[in-house]
Amino acid sequence: MIWFGRVAKLHYGVLRCSLSSASGKSSSAIQVPYLSRQWCRYGAPRPVHYYSTLPPATDISIQYKYGRPVLSLPLPSRSELCQFSLRPMLMTVTDFLSDIQREDPGVAIAAVLNTDGERVCSSTSIDTVLNQDFQILINSTIYRIHSPGRESPEHSTSIDDMKTVVHMLQSALNLPEHQQLRQIQLLRRLDTLKQELGPLEEVRAQVAGRAESQSMRVEWAVLAFLSLQGSFLGYLTWFVFAWDVMEPVTYFITYATSMGFLGYYILTKQELLYPDAKDRQFLHFFHKRAAMEHFDTHRYNALRDQLATVESDLKRLRNPIQLQLPVDPIQPSN
Repeated sequence: MIWFGRVAKLHYGVLRCSLSSASGKSSSAIQVPYLSRQWCRYGAPRPVHYYSTLPPATDISIQYKYGRPVLSLPLPSRSELCQFSLRPMLMTVTDFLSDIQREDPGVAIAAVLNTDGERVCSSTSIDTVLNQDFQILINSTIYRIHSPGRESPEHSTSIDDMKTVVHMLQSALNLPEHQQLRQIQLLRRLDTLKQELGPLEEVRAQVAGRAESQSMRVEWAVLAFLSLQGSFLGYLTWFVFAWDVMEPVTYFITYATSMGFLGYYILTKQELLYPDAKDRQFLHFFHKRAAMEHFDTHRYNALRDQLATVESDLKRLRNPIQLQLPVDPIQPSN
C-alpha cells in the first residue's frame, strides 16, 4: 500500500505541473513532490552522444642516420620527441617496446600494430617490421610509422656495412686459427708429395738424360747428312759432270725436300721448326725409354700437379698470416 501511494502522488504531481504550464499560472503555490519539480524544470531527458577518447593518429617517418634507422617518438610524460636507434638484425618487437617503457615510465600500454590494426607478435624481428608501414600504440595514442622499406639506398648500405662488420669479426676471431690449421695440413701434404716424388724424380732424370743424348745424336746426324749431301753435289758438279747436268738434279732434290716438309706438317699438324722438332724428338725418345724402364708418366704428372697446387695455396696463405688480411678461397684439389 505504501508503494501504491507513492506512485499515486507521483502521477498527481506530473498532472498538476502540466496543467499549470498550460494555464500560464505559477506553480509555486502547488506542493509537488521533489521528483516532479525536477522533471518540470529540466524537461524530458535528452539523447546521449558518445565520443571517442582516443586522439587522432600522428604520422611519423623513419629516417636513416649514420647507416642505421632512427625513429623519433613523442613520449606522453615529457611531451617531447625521443629518438630510438633501431637495430634491424638484432632487435625484436619486445626489445623495442622495452626501450620505450624504460625511457618513459609513464607508458603503461605499448604495442606494435600493422596497417590493419592487428597486433604484431612480440618475437618478430624489427627487420621484418621495417619492410612496410606499421603503427605504434602508446597508452591511448596511435602513431602511423612510414618505413622506407628495403628499396631505400640507406637500408642497403646499412646491411652491407653490417655484413662487413660481421666478416671482420669472424676474421678476427676464427680466421687466424683456421689459417694456421690449414697451413699445417698443406705442409704435411707437401712433405708427403715430395717423398712420393723422390724416387720418381731420380728415374725421370735418368730417362730424360738418355732421351736428350739420343735427340742430340739425331741432330748431329741430320747435320752430317746435309754436309755430305752438299759435298757430294759439289763434287759431281765441278769434277764429274757439268752444271747443265746437275741443275735438274738439284731441282728435284729441292722439290723432294719441300715434299718432306709438307709430309711432316700433315703427320704432326705443326710447322717444321728446329726447336719444335727437337722437343718432339726428345718426347719420342723419352716415352720410349720410360716404357723400357717401367716409369709411370701418368702418376708422375698427377703428383707434380698436386705439388704445384699445394705450393700455390701455401704462397697465398702465408702472406695473410703475416699481414692479418683475409685470404682468397682455396680451391680443393681434385
